[in-house]
Amino acid sequence: MLFNSLSFTLFLPIVFLLYWFATKGNSKAQNILLLVASYFFYACWDYRFLFLLIFSTLLDYFTGLKMDESSTKKIRRFWFWLSVSINLGFLAVFKYYNFFAESFANALSFVGIQTNFWTLQVILPVGISFYTFHGLSYVIDIYHGKIKAERNFIDYAVFVSFFPLLVAGPIERATHLLPQIQRKRVFDFSNAVDGLRQILWGLFKKIVIADSCAQFANLIFNDSGSYSGGILLLGALFFTFQIYCDFSGYSDIALGTARLFGIELLRNFSFPYFSRDIAEFWRRWHISLSTWFRDYLYIPLGGSKGGTWMKVRNTFIIFIVSGFWHGANWTFIMWGLLNALYILPSILFNTNRNNLDIVAQGKYLPTGKELLQMTITFSVTVFAWIFFRAENMRHAWDYLKSMFSGLLNIPNYTTTAIFIKTEIGIILPLLIAVFMIIEWLGREQQYAIQNWDIKIIKPIRWAIYYILVLIIFYYAGSGKEQEFIYFQF
Repeated sequence: MLFNSLSFTLFLPIVFLLYWFATKGNSKAQNILLLVASYFFYACWDYRFLFLLIFSTLLDYFTGLKMDESSTKKIRRFWFWLSVSINLGFLAVFKYYNFFAESFANALSFVGIQTNFWTLQVILPVGISFYTFHGLSYVIDIYHGKIKAERNFIDYAVFVSFFPLLVAGPIERATHLLPQIQRKRVFDFSNAVDGLRQILWGLFKKIVIADSCAQFANLIFNDSGSYSGGILLLGALFFTFQIYCDFSGYSDIALGTARLFGIELLRNFSFPYFSRDIAEFWRRWHISLSTWFRDYLYIPLGGSKGGTWMKVRNTFIIFIVSGFWHGANWTFIMWGLLNALYILPSILFNTNRNNLDIVAQGKYLPTGKELLQMTITFSVTVFAWIFFRAENMRHAWDYLKSMFSGLLNIPNYTTTAIFIKTEIGIILPLLIAVFMIIEWLGREQQYAIQNWDIKIIKPIRWAIYYILVLIIFYYAGSGKEQEFIYFQF
């Protein structure tokens, strides 16, 4: 079930009404309802993998209890590594086995040894990387004594499988979400309205901007050998806006939906394309994953306390692992490596925390220096996204070679016709420009249109809302519905 589908449009209000009215404010009944709704939500994608989700939940729940009850550190360590090994084992089998098997076979063939490794013919369970990381953070925190094991299975299961975050995050922490699940929740009208507003903006980003950009990005990347350098650069830009609006749109819908149920999820995006350096970009992009790697990998490796060499080593480790987390392809590893190289100067010169404030805070326009910094950061980000989008390393290199070698060539009519023969091709650049202006004006908020209820008078505000809804329905009815990109991770 997709957030941008008709089925979710029916599912959400039914669960909302049952949650607030049928349960009569009973938090236990509300949690049972959320768990049932979440399992139904997941089963709509593929009911067979629901059992994998339930098994993972039971595993971490019981190993958490066993760690709490352990009489010795040795026994506690046993239960901890049992949970971690099985969780990572499932992730390795479903997500990485074929990659390692094929890579090993290619390495052997390079030295003249021909092999035929058996590969798995299975689809990747949607959301496995996200709910696995939920469980891992929980058992790690118990092992290190930061939290106690949750004894109410329903509460813990809701923490793992709460449907707004189940398939693409944000990656929650037990210390943040479990207390909200355990406490009594009272309906807050203003919070619910704010949630609906955030859902509206998320749907606009996904359906209008991301899915429209995807049409052209896919067209160009899938036949990159047929286009000039300028068109290939345009394809990279379309994908840059696609992936941001797709994933941040999902996150906005997830956070807004959770607010309807009186729950606040972790913020996942904070206007990353207005960053002045790569360090700031990674503080603003996929925040829940970045902080997860910081807390559970970077800091345990020694963080930044062991000298320059250790900082550099740890930085490369977390970025390469982050790339590998996204998918079993050398392109993702290269993407992570590039970002590590980008951030290296700020690590060496200790400037990685120079831009902690909001760019041009309290002002309408940035300074010339800030504009240059944002342009450079955005440009290198676009370059890295080419590897992220490419089918394989050969495709990425060919794409870059054609793009840079033909960048100054004037494209002929045939290669430009795809962008002028359709209505969306004419309007899309204007939509992106308007979208970025709204994002810029709202960059000091949690999401771009959060303060519209304060800054825009009611008649105009509601007129804009209706226009946004009509635009969303118009684009949704075009038959171009696409899954969210991060469902594959």
